[in-house]
Amino acid sequence: MANVVSEGATTRRTRSLRAELALRTVAATTAPGDRPRRVLEQALVFTSAAFAGVYTRAETGDVLCLSESVGVPRTLYGLRDAYPLAGRSPMAEARRTGRALWLGPAEVADCSDARRMPECDAFMAALPLPGRGCLLAVTESPGGFDSEDRECLELVAEAVACPAPDEAAPGEELPPNSFSLAMDTGRVEVGDDLLALFGIGRADFDGKVETLLALTVPEDLPALMSVVEADHMTIGERELEFRVLQPDGPPRWLRLRGRLLAGGEGRPARLVGTVADASTLRPGVTDVTRVQRLAAALATAGTVRDVSQAVVTALRKPLRADRIALAELENDRLVVTVLDPPEPEAWPELWRQEWRTEWPDAPVRAMPTLGAALSEGRAQIWPAGTALEPALADVGPGGLAVLPLPAAGRMAGACLIGWDEPHDFGPDERALLTASAGLAGQALMRAHAFDAEHELVGMLQRTLLPRRLPKLPGAEAVARYLPATAGLELGGDWYDVIPLPDNHVALVIGDVQGHSAGAATLMGQMRTALRAYAAEGHPPDVVVSHANRLLLDMETDLFATCAYVDVDMEAGTAWCVRAGHLPPVLRYPDGRVEIAEAEGGPPLGVLTQADFPMNPLRLQPGTVLALTTDGLVESPASDIDQGMACFAGRLAAADPGHLGLVADALLTDAGRSDDIALLLMRYEGLAVRPLRETWTVWRVPEAVSHARRFTRRTLRAWEVTADADAALLVVSELVTNALVHTDGQVRLDLTLVNDRLRIAVADTSPRTPVKPTRIGWEATGGRGILLVEAVSATWGTLPVSGGKQVWSELVLGE
Repeated sequence: MANVVSEGATTRRTRSLRAELALRTVAATTAPGDRPRRVLEQALVFTSAAFAGVYTRAETGDVLCLSESVGVPRTLYGLRDAYPLAGRSPMAEARRTGRALWLGPAEVADCSDARRMPECDAFMAALPLPGRGCLLAVTESPGGFDSEDRECLELVAEAVACPAPDEAAPGEELPPNSFSLAMDTGRVEVGDDLLALFGIGRADFDGKVETLLALTVPEDLPALMSVVEADHMTIGERELEFRVLQPDGPPRWLRLRGRLLAGGEGRPARLVGTVADASTLRPGVTDVTRVQRLAAALATAGTVRDVSQAVVTALRKPLRADRIALAELENDRLVVTVLDPPEPEAWPELWRQEWRTEWPDAPVRAMPTLGAALSEGRAQIWPAGTALEPALADVGPGGLAVLPLPAAGRMAGACLIGWDEPHDFGPDERALLTASAGLAGQALMRAHAFDAEHELVGMLQRTLLPRRLPKLPGAEAVARYLPATAGLELGGDWYDVIPLPDNHVALVIGDVQGHSAGAATLMGQMRTALRAYAAEGHPPDVVVSHANRLLLDMETDLFATCAYVDVDMEAGTAWCVRAGHLPPVLRYPDGRVEIAEAEGGPPLGVLTQADFPMNPLRLQPGTVLALTTDGLVESPASDIDQGMACFAGRLAAADPGHLGLVADALLTDAGRSDDIALLLMRYEGLAVRPLRETWTVWRVPEAVSHARRFTRRTLRAWEVTADADAALLVVSELVTNALVHTDGQVRLDLTLVNDRLRIAVADTSPRTPVKPTRIGWEATGGRGILLVEAVSATWGTLPVSGGKQVWSELVLGE
């Protein structure tokens, strides 16, 4: 460990010497078109800078324009691509005064352009470039740029300011793979090797850029035209890959690096650069395109897993690494987010001991060398044969690179890259690794915050949905909910399964307009309201109508769609009511599917006087009924009718034997721009169908006697002899209570299932009978409910449409 610290101190003392040597090497070995960027990249390698750029004076003379930059995107620090020369920006001040500015966060905030400057604790360096402009560097390292950093930046500024050998002037011989394009005439001078890449001989080339463009693949022409047309090109370097047609075989990939040189004093602006065969270059090690692609991928990466996969894709193949790991730093542990390859046996023994479910989390204290690298905050590279602890040595026996991932003044994590065979690390690789680390660190912090907030949103959403679905008589139901991955707002989709009396079940699915906390709150209210109206015993159209009136009374600007299906488990029939929602889809036992032709009403909360017609459905045993929301069937690429047809086709192809697998299959490859709710029910039918009889009780003096006579006759028909007297007693008491204490119609229902007899009396009063706490000897009433309770296995009341139902269950033969 002491040797590691000593070597680190020596490295810091000699950093400026190594920077000077590297800059000389770049100047001597790099093509003119590549030199500015290669020089700037050394600022990332030898200093703590996360961004470095060159601002040069524009042709108009009144602004400084960004002509070259490396590192993280400038937008992360609020930097503009142009600043007025007369302004108070650090770039303008450095050029005007001719001295370097070393600014801390407070000094940056005092600038007049501070509203566009970084809000984080960033330190800034602005170094003048004689006669040209300014070198700008930004770091988030605590304490800013130290003395060695400043020396290295001054060396970089000198290298940038030194006039490079001019590109060949018109008429002079060009390097073999170079070109020089006059932007005003379109005449281009090219080297012999470049012509060979296009398959043209020197004698056949007419000197026009259009001749070369005509040989490119048409799909790549717009991107190429954006480089060679002056209106689209700005001062600075550009790079892209494109394809050229071949006489036989597939098109050839070429890589263009170009730099626009400003004209003046009678000289036209020129685009100069090189074209090389992309297939012969070492993949991405010195290729700025790799960093640009990584930045583009990270810009769209929403989650920590997305960030990790983008880093692996950008680094492993270009570096020809055998393994790569990316981990977040949480307290004293590295929590791995991605491993490539993912197999445990490809990683050290310590990592396998710490394996947790999918990937490990390893203590940093078990890898002190890694801990020292994270503390220093700089990319560390150990060649083959370096003495390291086994947990690290086995990651890269042929060479190991550790990239601390800095963000917001702290270490967000680390990236470990290992090789099995001895690997030589060049300066270009160091530049690529350093630039990638800065990009990945910032993206990892953003993704971690996104993941945390998204998990909170998902948790809140799940609390508004059923925790579990009830067990259904004669059917099985499963549901799925997927929150949207685009954004962090709560969705308004919901589902519910409501058991109802007499073996009925209500299936409900709906969608509140919008994605917000208000939409989610309204969703919870609508789900509760529909459940309450259904429990009151209303028919489906009345339930939905009540929900519509409730939403209108809430005076919200939001509306909701809903599909409500009341299934009779005994009869195998259902009534469907739609309020602006998608129709149910039925999959029959023979594999046929049908999108129900169910007439619907308007969405809830739109019209005061709205009709919600009921549509009949017929269910055979083995039929699957599917309800979903538009997030599953609608996308920018297809309309909702195409989506429903595709949904029905996937339902037909699924095996209904395992309903959970069917739901998962339907959600495979589902777009996540909107949240999704899915509710499936497989109807099997009741194994034993109840026996039912109903009697309407007339308000005549003999009403109770008639009810008893009807009950005795029904029990005799059902061959029930046991406990018949107890049943007659319950009928007498319940019917008497209904006639004495209520007005309107009274109905007696008898139901027999196996050995359980249910007696129910419905009336038009919502008042529940009250069981007396005590009855004196002199009382003439109040004993009926006590008698019912005494002889019943269970009893109770429930609301029905327009009143209540008092019921009692007897277990026959006990």
